[in-house]
Amino acid sequence: MLNDIYFKSSLLIAVAFFVTTVRAENEKPGEESIMRVMTYNACRGGMAQGQPLSQSAKMIQMAQADIVGLQEIGENVPELAKLLGWNHSGPFLTRFEIVEHVKGMGKRPWDGIKVKLPSGQHAYVFNAHLPNPPNQAYQLLGLKGGYRSYPKIDTEEEAIAGAKKARGKYIERLLKLIKSFADPEAPIFVVGDFNEPSHLDWTEAAAKAGHHPMKVEFPTSLMMAQAGFTDSYRTVHPDEVAKPGLTWSPVHAPDHPDHHHMRIDYVYFRGEGVQVTDAKIIGEKKENADIVVSPYPSDHRAVVATFTLPHQLN
Repeated sequence: MLNDIYFKSSLLIAVAFFVTTVRAENEKPGEESIMRVMTYNACRGGMAQGQPLSQSAKMIQMAQADIVGLQEIGENVPELAKLLGWNHSGPFLTRFEIVEHVKGMGKRPWDGIKVKLPSGQHAYVFNAHLPNPPNQAYQLLGLKGGYRSYPKIDTEEEAIAGAKKARGKYIERLLKLIKSFADPEAPIFVVGDFNEPSHLDWTEAAAKAGHHPMKVEFPTSLMMAQAGFTDSYRTVHPDEVAKPGLTWSPVHAPDHPDHHHMRIDYVYFRGEGVQVTDAKIIGEKKENADIVVSPYPSDHRAVVATFTLPHQLN
């Protein structure tokens, strides 16, 4: 049985590698570039829920991603890259050539890479993992959420102030790194586990539908928008009530007394002529995901977005 599972996993990896290699080779300079960017909080090195690392490789293949920004992957990036037959640097995996890697300074550093696409042009991808507690969504609901208790809050103003204090400085550092490293005219993508809901989700309509307790203009997503970045998932799926796109958390039931389901994992983009054409959630069952991987190897659902890039050579 184990040999059979290993054979099937190896075959899947080989086929997926062949497909992505052919796609890369068939792209010619000057043609429109298609790029799939994915964010994945791998949880416990990509081996959570008792799953082998090959299960994380399988989900990346099923997403047909070209670049993946990873969080909580630990020291397992080289091994995961080996399973995929991809390049890697820092918390990134990609089938593209990595031209440069930069790491921001600080207690919670930021990483960015510059990649060369088959068309010859360059793109930049940055990976973020913002601190969680105190989580203002949980404070509004009076939930502990697996962390030590924080004082309950009751207003949008309190939630905004708390979120700015918890995560605002980290977004400022990220945006500073992007400004210092990336060509402002090139395609730029920011992925990650932001540990904060979006102002595009916690709306009056969502509150009226019972998804959240109230409208909150959460500041992290607003800061990204003010810096010129667009939320890929909410662009493709503008109805936050019909398509909440919940990424936290597949391991907790919707009625769990200590948790609240939210969208906190994002793929942001910016760049002249860059357009998002699709955005999908990868998860454990069809009720919550567009791409189903079972058994699912993480406590976060992943997000993959498809982009078209303009014809421009660097």
